[in-house]
Amino acid sequence: MGPAPGSNTAHISVIVPTLNEQDHLAATLQSIALRAGDELIVVDGGSTDQTAAIARQFTPHVLQSPRGRAVQMNHGAQQAQGDILLFLHADTLLPAGGLDAVRRAVQAGATGGAFRLIITPPTPALRLIAWGTNLRSRFGQLPYGDQALFMPRQVFTALGGYDEIPFMEDVRMVQALRTQGRIRLLPEAVQTSGRRWQRDGVFYTTLRNTLLITLYLWGVPPEKLQRWYQARRRRGQR
Repeated sequence: MGPAPGSNTAHISVIVPTLNEQDHLAATLQSIALRAGDELIVVDGGSTDQTAAIARQFTPHVLQSPRGRAVQMNHGAQQAQGDILLFLHADTLLPAGGLDAVRRAVQAGATGGAFRLIITPPTPALRLIAWGTNLRSRFGQLPYGDQALFMPRQVFTALGGYDEIPFMEDVRMVQALRTQGRIRLLPEAVQTSGRRWQRDGVFYTTLRNTLLITLYLWGVPPEKLQRWYQARRRRGQR
């Protein structure tokens, strides 16, 4: 057996789901400072670019999985050996010392957690969005997946992993984690790409995301929300 999850020598498995992320993946993987016994697992959902080749430059653990972020993260977790699981988006950079901060949080009793958020480039609008996200995460106990969710492996297993739904899998996981105890928001910050806001517009993206999460919390099925989201994306690309 390895060290207990609450030990500062606990091993961490970092799980990165990918799909056509060749432009961002190398920087993300470079930001991960593993200790002896830690591992990096990249789970690719069928990329048609150089994503898998880039991943193999950083880890021998490059897995193939059916497409779907929840499906891919669950597949990575099934293969993971670590005491703590950390789920990292392919365009999100961990801070220096981030994994040790996770170890300390779990050692202090956290049953789940995430990092404070910085959105890059840090324009005034994106700084405001990040401020609101951090406020919601701290006081509303609702961080999102791009804040690098982490939890002891036994908590993940007890919760049954991610619900394999096409949308809002991170929100549902956070809701489940809240039943186990208070979610810890680390003061260290991850940096996530602002490409979604830049692509679709800051005001529209923020309004859309707020509406989607509100509808989800009101009980609208994730499948219906995904269809609406994709239809709006296609309409905006015409």
